[in-house]
Amino acid sequence: HPGKGYGLVCRQTRQDVHRVYELMSANQADTKSRFPLRTMCRVLGVSSSGYHDWLGRRPSARQTANARLAEQILQVHQASDGTYGMPRVRAQLRAEGHSASRKRIARLMRQAGLRGVSRRRSFVVTTERDKRQRPAPDLVNRRFRADAPNQLWVADMTYVPTWTGFVYLAMVLDAFSRKVVGWAMGEQMTADLVISALNMALHTRRPDAVIHHSDQGSQYTSIAFGNRCREMGVRPSMGTVGDAYDNAMAESFFATLECELIERRSFKTKAEARTALFTWIEGWYNPHRLHSSLGYLSPTKYEQEFAANNDRAPSTGLPTAALRSSQATHAAVDNPAPETA
Repeated sequence: HPGKGYGLVCRQTRQDVHRVYELMSANQADTKSRFPLRTMCRVLGVSSSGYHDWLGRRPSARQTANARLAEQILQVHQASDGTYGMPRVRAQLRAEGHSASRKRIARLMRQAGLRGVSRRRSFVVTTERDKRQRPAPDLVNRRFRADAPNQLWVADMTYVPTWTGFVYLAMVLDAFSRKVVGWAMGEQMTADLVISALNMALHTRRPDAVIHHSDQGSQYTSIAFGNRCREMGVRPSMGTVGDAYDNAMAESFFATLECELIERRSFKTKAEARTALFTWIEGWYNPHRLHSSLGYLSPTKYEQEFAANNDRAPSTGLPTAALRSSQATHAAVDNPAPETA
């Protein structure tokens, strides 16, 4: 349609004639639906001689730099499994030694059709309180801040749908670095599940009087979980029932998990879901995913820099075998921490 050409080029002030020539070149390359060149030049308000001159002209230094930057942006975006938007793409490029403005990266991403994913988690209440058990006091009061690792952990559970039923994930997150320090997967929301996630965190971190904050779910108020906390010197803390803000950091993690993995995948089997969750947590989230709240560092990198600046050895390293508590009656989970008596 002739009117559409006027959106690309103005007859009085042609701002970006290269875009018009690129459009014409793409049309001429299509042997099935290309228009006569003279007709396109007349409709778009450019000269055929200018088009032929443009074809024979070598790309400018700016065009070459943009093409190189666009390729780097694409690589970062693909490495994030298509989840990074402009801020994280820019942060990753800067970490790799490539500097570019926000507007330039946003423009190149827009031209390439690249977009990030956004978190829109609807809070699903999975907390089932056992009124017979007394919950621990709230030691956090929505202040999810820590000055060093292993001062405050937050914990929660979620479910992942598959074609053959649900897989349940329990996790423990260090509030200092947002690192997942313990996790467990099973087919039932039991006390064994949350104890196993806690045990993995205890094995990998070796904390001293850490606060463990959760909701008032029956798994966390169970006698078995309380005994394990007392045995290991963990200080349990619990928010109110049905209030997502009382465990906002854990909810934020699950919102990220949902929009970056669960909503974008359909799992045929529970084994497929377990593998995807393990890969996302240990292969992407902990070592590589950038967090705006951490100055666009990954949880692992953030802890490494803290340790380097404070002459401490960072607590990294995934255990290689399965941790169950002394109260567990069966192995319903498959995290990789060693079994303890």
